[in-house]
Amino acid sequence: MFGEGSRDNAALSKERLFDKLEIGIASDITIRDKWSCGEIKKPETINYRTFKPEKGGLFCEKIFGPTKDWECCCGKYKKIKHKGIVCDRCGVEVTLSKVRRERMAHIELAVPIVHIWFFKTTPSRIGNVLGMTASDLERIIYYEEYVVIDPGKTDLNKKQLLNDAQYREVVEKWGKDSFVAKMGGEAIYDLLKSEDLQSLLKELKDRLRKTKSQQARMKLAKRLKIIEGFVSSSNNPEWMVLKSIPVVPPDLRPLVPLDGGRFATSDLNDLYRRVINRNNRLKAILRLKTPEVIVRNEKRMLQEAVDALFDNGRHGHPVMGAGNRPLKSLSEMLKGKNGRFRQNLLGKRVDYSGRSVIIVGPELKFNQCGLPKEMALELFEPFIIKRLKDQGSVYTIRSAKKMIQRGAPEVWDVLEEIIKGHPVLLNRAPTLHRLGIQAFEPVLIEGKAIRVHPLVCAAFNADFDGDQMAVHVPLSIEAQLEAKVLMMAPDNIFLPSSGKPVATPSKDMTLGIYYLMADPTYFPEDHGGKIKIFKDVAEVLRALYAGGFLDDRIDNRRDETGRGIHIHEKIKVRIDGQIIETTPGRVLFNRIVPKELGFQNYSMPSKRISELILQCYKKVGLEATVRFLDDLKDLGFIQATKAAISMGLKDVRIPEIKSDILKEAYDKVAVVKKQYDDGIITDGERHSKTISIWTEVSESLSDALYVEISKQTKSKHNPLYLMIDSGARGNKSQLKQLGALRGLMAKPNGAIIESPITSNFREGLTVLEYSISSHGARKGLADTALKTADSGYLTRRLVDVAQDVIITEKDCGTLNHIEISAIRQGSEELLPLKDRIYGRTVAEDIYQPGDKSKLLAKNGDVITSAQAELIDDAGIESIKIRSTLTCESRRGVCAKCYGLNLANGRLIGLGEAVGIIAAQSIGEPGTQLTMRTFHLGGIAATSSTPEIVTDCDGVLVYMDLRVVVGQDGNHLVLNKKGAIHVVRDEGRSLEEYKKLLSTKSIESLETYPVELGVKILVGDGEKVSAGQRIAEVELHNIPIICDKPGFVKYEDLVEGISTEKVVNKNTGLVELIVKQHRGELHPQIAIYSDAGLTELVGTYAIPSGAIISVEENQKVDPGMLLARLPRGAIKTKDITGGLPRVAELVEARKPEDAADIAKIDGVVDFKGIQKNKRILVVRDEITGMEEEHLIPLTKHLIVQRGDTVMKGQQLTDGLVVPHEILEICGVRELQKYLVNEVQEVYRLQGVDINDKHIEIIVRQMLQKVRITDPGDTTLLFGEEVNKKEFYEENRRTEEDGGKPAQAVPVLLGITKASLGTESFISAASFQDTTRVLTEAACSSKTDYLLGFKENVIMGHMIPGGTGFDTHKRIKQYLEKEQEDLVFDFVSESECAC
Repeated sequence: MFGEGSRDNAALSKERLFDKLEIGIASDITIRDKWSCGEIKKPETINYRTFKPEKGGLFCEKIFGPTKDWECCCGKYKKIKHKGIVCDRCGVEVTLSKVRRERMAHIELAVPIVHIWFFKTTPSRIGNVLGMTASDLERIIYYEEYVVIDPGKTDLNKKQLLNDAQYREVVEKWGKDSFVAKMGGEAIYDLLKSEDLQSLLKELKDRLRKTKSQQARMKLAKRLKIIEGFVSSSNNPEWMVLKSIPVVPPDLRPLVPLDGGRFATSDLNDLYRRVINRNNRLKAILRLKTPEVIVRNEKRMLQEAVDALFDNGRHGHPVMGAGNRPLKSLSEMLKGKNGRFRQNLLGKRVDYSGRSVIIVGPELKFNQCGLPKEMALELFEPFIIKRLKDQGSVYTIRSAKKMIQRGAPEVWDVLEEIIKGHPVLLNRAPTLHRLGIQAFEPVLIEGKAIRVHPLVCAAFNADFDGDQMAVHVPLSIEAQLEAKVLMMAPDNIFLPSSGKPVATPSKDMTLGIYYLMADPTYFPEDHGGKIKIFKDVAEVLRALYAGGFLDDRIDNRRDETGRGIHIHEKIKVRIDGQIIETTPGRVLFNRIVPKELGFQNYSMPSKRISELILQCYKKVGLEATVRFLDDLKDLGFIQATKAAISMGLKDVRIPEIKSDILKEAYDKVAVVKKQYDDGIITDGERHSKTISIWTEVSESLSDALYVEISKQTKSKHNPLYLMIDSGARGNKSQLKQLGALRGLMAKPNGAIIESPITSNFREGLTVLEYSISSHGARKGLADTALKTADSGYLTRRLVDVAQDVIITEKDCGTLNHIEISAIRQGSEELLPLKDRIYGRTVAEDIYQPGDKSKLLAKNGDVITSAQAELIDDAGIESIKIRSTLTCESRRGVCAKCYGLNLANGRLIGLGEAVGIIAAQSIGEPGTQLTMRTFHLGGIAATSSTPEIVTDCDGVLVYMDLRVVVGQDGNHLVLNKKGAIHVVRDEGRSLEEYKKLLSTKSIESLETYPVELGVKILVGDGEKVSAGQRIAEVELHNIPIICDKPGFVKYEDLVEGISTEKVVNKNTGLVELIVKQHRGELHPQIAIYSDAGLTELVGTYAIPSGAIISVEENQKVDPGMLLARLPRGAIKTKDITGGLPRVAELVEARKPEDAADIAKIDGVVDFKGIQKNKRILVVRDEITGMEEEHLIPLTKHLIVQRGDTVMKGQQLTDGLVVPHEILEICGVRELQKYLVNEVQEVYRLQGVDINDKHIEIIVRQMLQKVRITDPGDTTLLFGEEVNKKEFYEENRRTEEDGGKPAQAVPVLLGITKASLGTESFISAASFQDTTRVLTEAACSSKTDYLLGFKENVIMGHMIPGGTGFDTHKRIKQYLEKEQEDLVFDFVSESECAC
């Protein structure tokens, strides 16, 4: 047993030498006795004549070791035979020169010096221990004031500050020996040493228990946490003051001679020299009887020199070097992109790599890449040398190298042999997701460019316009095996973010396939012939090609018709015993399609090809799919070449109706202008209406043009149409600009210029049009540059927050779940249920509705695509599934809660780094989106739907709507939260329909959410037919509508204060506008039932910016417009809103224009005004409970008096604050909100990301709780702790019979969550390095190296994938078994002897 254990430990030691790392504050003894190899007394570095280090200086060989291997300083001892001898002449040990990278020294300080990190980093550690403010400490440390250390017999208080005059006064009064007062580091040292932390801790806990003020409790809790850190660790507070300073090894701060006798030196040397010079001068001064003022000044200068060494610029002005540049201090060496953490520890340069330009390699197989011979020779050099030596061709490495340089023939033979089965890794920067680095089998090629398979370009986001790629050689057997098994290109044909195929044919391959599969264009019956019938595929091919066998080389064009058959001719052919009507092109295509997929007899745009690949993978597996992809590539290229599709100017056809449509549009714009001139509409409305007119024109012309180019002439396709329809290149928007009109352009700020560009590129632009359009083009390029950086930073934060989320177990056994349903917008289904539930684990049995005998999915099943289809077809609205949000694994998440690995369609394996996959899946499209704007050239993309038209027959039902019948007999909507439903006509009464809809017993055919001011043209319960207009939407204004008859009275509409009369410049008419104002006025319109204004029937609050449409004392009827608030000028929809929105959500920031939400269910009422804010009350009718909301008058309310609102419903316009959702509606609602909001941003851009990735990030944002009542636990009030830690502490307390702690969940932004991680190494390498390390050192934190980053930094294998515990244990077990076999074999042979 003992022997086995020791062998196990040996196996462990090969993997990692230690399994945890503790950080603390170094004591004086540690610095002097444990770290240092000697004291540095001189500031000199090297002798400028001999270039040898000065003795006792910063590069002293006696202290740090020899500069040359196995050679002492004076030359008495040379060579390895004297190893370990210390020279008696120069005192240098004979050893390797690399010890100069390890050995440290120290500087003995003349006076104690305070470490700047501990007093200047917020919160100040020294300040918290002593209970003093940072400004007081600063005055003491920098020798401005004295502090009383021991008041003695005087009436002074301990820690009282005294300036010079006060000090002299006290000395005169009480005498110098009656008390102790000091200044500088010495004073702080004495104060810290005299502090009794145990009693301070007890005192603070008592005060915390007694204090009622929340603010004071938070402050006390923060201080208590710091004190507790010192008490529970082995740190002494006085160690924060230094008596000696450690000196970094000299080879980490080198001095390099340059040409011309000058030297380049590390900034640290200058900083150390300043410290040594000042320290030596201070020692000399102290030996003499120097005036106190000079000594004090010298001490302060030493303190400042040490400050600059540790953190230059943290206190006062930074110390400048040559060229007026601040010197890089020790802190700078750790911080930022070029600091020790990110530059050297997280990313290291690798050997055996090369880079070159890439070119297309259409002849390659999917798993191959073309490697230039010269590059391969260099990369595989060590392997070649070994093989040459094994063969006996050479005997020494030197001769092998010469042979390689000569390019001897046997070298090439050996190289060919070696690269067989030795994969190489290709990487293209930026590596945004894991598909940015893949493995390939190298194929040796001539030339100097790397050849890449065309289908892997999409994954690398590569093209052949000068892109470069790096090649890396996996050296060890394990690395080669991982590359072969996990990283080969054929294993990476699906996106981990959505499970969609990434290796799909594009560009000319798509065009070739589309051309081949096009619908028949040649009909023999039209030319007096008959449809030809073929007995089998071979006969079709014989007819197509000359000769009875196939020739896959590119044939002459006339061969297609030479045998009397056209590639797009309508023919009949017998396939699998059935006569199919098709074309020869489709027969050709189906030769490469796996038999299991059946005969594909339809046109093949890129989307359909993608679906076919997915189907192929599901039915026939990976190998056949990869083969199919290669065949698709070959066929696509050949057919695109044979089709010889080329585009001419005349292929861009300008629609004949263009001039008529433009004339009509100009007339409409003139009408709108006239309305504005007559004062009927505002300038904002005029602008909005003009834009709507041009948007409509642009869409109708675009459609007309598309129809025009899709027409076939003389049985030939328009090449432009082929390109767009196949999905090879271009889209409708670009086509519109080529042949219709460029349309509306956007200004750089996003506002739309109302005069559109009516020319297109075929006609050419005028000078004015060209200059207008240059805005958009330039903005696109600027956006790309700026936002790529933003997106990269977002990805980095996401990776950091989720890096330690790995699959740690198969099933956590939780009973928790989330509910999921299809995502709809109105009647349109944006994301069907089947797409959301595929690959997720079911949390309950799912039966066919109405048939309990038919089980669709069992609790615990992972839903397959077939099951997802069945569930969706069964009409099930929502199902309960397991989610990472509710997973109860102690560390990481479990496989069941995660579901399928979308990259291969199998259940996720243990040790998979799902957190990093999630971060990459969200971050990678972010970068894509930032680059998407400039393809449109700044075209304004606005969406406008001025009317609602139903697509089906049925009955119209209003749900949750308050309506009023207007003068024209139509119904006007008065509230915001409601919808109109079209339901199947089953002859029921209106009440029945409403009841069934509210209980979800029937499903509506169509649902349209309607807003305030929508005019519904059909009554409640009336029948509608398909194509009927059922509602009109007011796009330009938010109307304020009267719902009761009566007479108008203005309230608080005081001219000059709350309103102003504005003369419309164009019309000369006067408009009454409510303006922003300060004061107690509450602008509203009151409606009284009689002209005498005695009985009030309703009041309507008028927001600022609204234009009043009624006169005072005017008689009004229900449905009349009282005022209108113009909607903000329509801005173009662009990812500009998208990327910052994602960042805002994941950082949990409060949105700028935040909305107020209802805190309880109830009815809305108003209670007047207080300090420029409207008091809105939500009252629960049943319990009588009330909640007040103070809403600024400038905010627009979307509820009215008497409206019923639900908890969490918006009361004002704007975006909701996520923290409020958490507080009011709870964790589940917040999780749902965040996931849906992030998804919406990506969905708008047409990017597909699976929910599970966003869920992992949201899980990380909600992993902490805030303590509201510590009970009998060791937790502190207001402290934020991990849920795991909280439950563990409560469990322990309850077992001991104590009272458990209470806590509320807390939402953290990803940056804060990353910094709050348990691993201080990971947090320090992310941001705020100095603060994180200071905090960790004070509490003597231990890092157990559980995440990825900390293990990479420590040089250990990462605990994920093949380095996951389970796999490592298997490896150790196998190694142990092999050892056992060896031992058995040895003992048997001994016995035999």
